Order: sequence, then structure tokens, then C-alpha cells
Amino acid sequence: MSLLWPIVRNAISSSSRPAVIDDRRTYSYGELIGGALHLADQIEAATQNPHVGIMLPTSGAFPIALMGAWFARRAAVPLNYLLAEDELAYVIKDSGIDTLITVGPMLDFVGGAEKIPRGVNLMMLDKIKFEGLPPLRWPPYAHPDDLAVLLYTSGTSGRPKGVMLTHGNLQSNVSGCIEHANISDADTFLGVLPQFHSFGLTGLTLLPLAVGCTIVYSARFLPKRIVKLIREHKPCITMAVPSMYGTLLSVKDATPDDFASVRIPISGGEPLPDATYEAFKQKFAVRLLEGYGLTETSPVACWCTPDMRKRHSVGTPLPDVEFCIVDNDDQPLPTGEEGEILITGPNIMAGYYNLPKATAEAIDQLPHPDTGRDTRYFRSGDIGKLDEDGFLYLTGRKKEMLIIAGENVFPREIEEVLNRHDTVAASAVIGKTDGMRGEVPIAFVELVEDAAFDDTALRAHCRDNLAQFKVPREIRHLDELPRNPTGKIMRRHLEP
Repeated sequence: MSLLWPIVRNAISSSSRPAVIDDRRTYSYGELIGGALHLADQIEAATQNPHVGIMLPTSGAFPIALMGAWFARRAAVPLNYLLAEDELAYVIKDSGIDTLITVGPMLDFVGGAEKIPRGVNLMMLDKIKFEGLPPLRWPPYAHPDDLAVLLYTSGTSGRPKGVMLTHGNLQSNVSGCIEHANISDADTFLGVLPQFHSFGLTGLTLLPLAVGCTIVYSARFLPKRIVKLIREHKPCITMAVPSMYGTLLSVKDATPDDFASVRIPISGGEPLPDATYEAFKQKFAVRLLEGYGLTETSPVACWCTPDMRKRHSVGTPLPDVEFCIVDNDDQPLPTGEEGEILITGPNIMAGYYNLPKATAEAIDQLPHPDTGRDTRYFRSGDIGKLDEDGFLYLTGRKKEMLIIAGENVFPREIEEVLNRHDTVAASAVIGKTDGMRGEVPIAFVELVEDAAFDDTALRAHCRDNLAQFKVPREIRHLDELPRNPTGKIMRRHLEP
């Protein structure tokens, strides 16, 4: 059964209750469901494709599009509008969508309709007339294993990978979050996370709507505006990346009274710097609560709550979610020892779309340390440890992935772009700790013979071919990049 059912029940019992307050208007629960029903008819008339694309700003329009797709028995493909043109085109081609739900301002943001590959039908949400009573229908039955969304995340090859999340994945993650943090319909949420991001999709859209909460959205992160929204709507739950919380500290007239309503200030997506945590506690009398998860885990695996928290920990797992810390031979490690974090539970993705090899590398059947039974584990690629109370601590990353303002970026993505420049013979990218963005990319280049090093030209080349957050903060020239005996570039020998 999909999450449509609890949201429809909320619409039936409290149709006029505010569901979403965004930059443009307020949507009631009845209007969300009514809009989704209208849109389902439009989708069915436009395409027989099992996947429907969605490219919308953080707003009430997104749940209308998502639920419209589900009413029409389609899986949704939320598109990251921050991607470069060729990356966006790749996702559209790989997912196989032929219909994209969007609005005019979003098309303008990505550079116009011509930036969308030919053959894709644009369903303009701001031009559809949502008038009158839509044809009523019950939410269709969805098996727990039926695909609900395809969320694309960066891959080690430099190409995004489609994470297949089922209706069962999302249902279990939402139910686990509600139980874990004792969330009720009396809570109000506030956030700016994009809804193409797994935390924005599950944590800031499906979770509050399933409970019957009111959500306050802002499509852009403007610190003064966020503080104004907090003052006006008094949210109980906020979700943001640490760099956003850090920027809120710059609002000079913000006081502890403004944040008095915030019961659960969730910080995730990147490590929470001590300076941000301490400054937020001192200025606003608020203790930020860290959480952890990945797109592949729907995404929430654990988080600290007001009643169960430890500084520097990302919390305890949700109900039905378990961690196993293993060594390089996949042998379970005792409490307190560091190793790779394996995760099991009903929130683990079905796999990567059309990538059986990558799926097999990410998901393993291993003996459960307590029962000995074969258990389906997801390999997070992160290094961590568990304490005696079951709190998880992240200590590093096994993968070479960078986390930039909450977005996953692999060095090879940036290196491939740099290597295409006429002057570059080879390149290597590493991460540098940054107080505002978590990490920023630093690039090192080895030039072709007789070429001149031009930092400005290389950065311009990157801006033309990468999303802005992936453009290296610095590009440095080396006569020779460090290599091992086989010629492989050794990133770990580079210093930021």
C-alpha cells in the first residue's frame, strides 16, 4: 500500500486544514488531493510510460505532481535542476521518461525548454486549469515491491545512478521516523531542502503529509526570510544541512525567542562542525540533532532525538533498521571498533536502475551477527562505530566521495571534465574541509607539453560543464601528479 492512503485519509477527515505553505500560496489537504486527481487524468492521457519526470521548485506543487503520478500508477523521477545540461540529459535518457511535469519559471532557471532533450513532452503545471471536482478514484493498490520513485545520485563512474525506491521502502521509512521521534499532527515542519533530494522527498514531504502536519517551504535559502518564517509559523521540526544552520547565525536580530518552538532541529547531509553546533546552542539555546542516511536507505537510517541524543553521534537506528560494523573481511566488529557501516532493514533500496553489477556491489547477503541467518545488507561505504547504547558515530568514508553542501560528488566526475580541456594531460580532485559547505573540491592538473596554466580558463570550462557546486574552489598546477608503480594517480598523496 502506498503513502497515498494516509494522505487521502487526512484530506477526507480535514480537507480544509493547511497542508503546505510555500512562497506563492497555501494548499489545503483537499486541494493537494484534488490537484493530484486532476493531474492523474492528464498523465494518463499524455503517456503510457511507466515513469514520469518531475522538475519543480520546493513547493506544494511537488506533492501534487508526485501523488498525481502515483494515482496514475506511475513511478516518479524527480530531476535535479542543478545539474549541468549533459547530466540532466543523461538522467532523462537513462530513466526513459517521455513526459516531464514542470513550470515556466523552472524551465527559465535551467535555460529554457531547449535545454530539455527532444521527444520529451512538457506538462506545464502552471498552465493546467485545476477547476471543478476531479473524477474521484481511490488510491490504487501498490505492492510493497512496486517502484515508487527513481532518485538519481552520483556514481563512481561519474554518471548518476538511478536508485529504485519502492512503495514499501518509503512506507517503512516514514513509519519508522514517526515512531522514532514521536511525530504527531500537532507538529509543523519547515525546510528548504530540494524535493529531488531524498531528505527533501521523504523527510520534508511524505513524512509530514502522512501524519497530517502543516509544512512551510521556501524554494530559496535566504537567512533573513527563514528567520521570518520561523517567527511567523513557529515550526516544531526543521530540516537543513549544517551550512544552512551556520548561515542562520549571521541574522543579527534573531534571538532565542524566535527558535523557542523548534523541538527537533535536524541536521544532516554532511558532518556538523563543532563551531556551528556550539554557536547555535549559545545564540539560540537550540541543540542541533544530527541524523544519517543515504538515498539508498530511503533515506533515514538513524537520527538523534530530544530524548535520545549524544553529541558527535548521528543517533540510534529507526525501528526495523540495524547496523553492522565490519572489517575488510566482512567480519563483525565489537562495540567501539571502527569499520564499514552495513545497513539492513525494509528501507533498503531495490537496487540501481539498469545497473545489476553496481547493485551486486552495493548489496550483499551476509550472516546476521546474532542469528547467523543470511541477511540483505547495504554497504554504505562509510566508516563508523557503535557505542554500548547503540549510538552510531561516523568517523570517515571508505569511498572517495565528497559531500558538498549535502550533495554527493565523486572526484572522477570533475576529473573527467578537466581532462577534456585541451591543456590538461591528467587531473586529480580531493576534498578540503569548509566551514560553510562541509567540503569543497580542490583540483590538481598536469598539463600537456608546452601548455600554459590558466586557472581562470579551467574554472570557466568547469562552470560550462558541471553544476556550480561541483566547480573546484581552487585549481593547482603540478609538473607531475603522484602515481603508483602501475601509473594510477594517488589522490591520498595530495594535500589540500
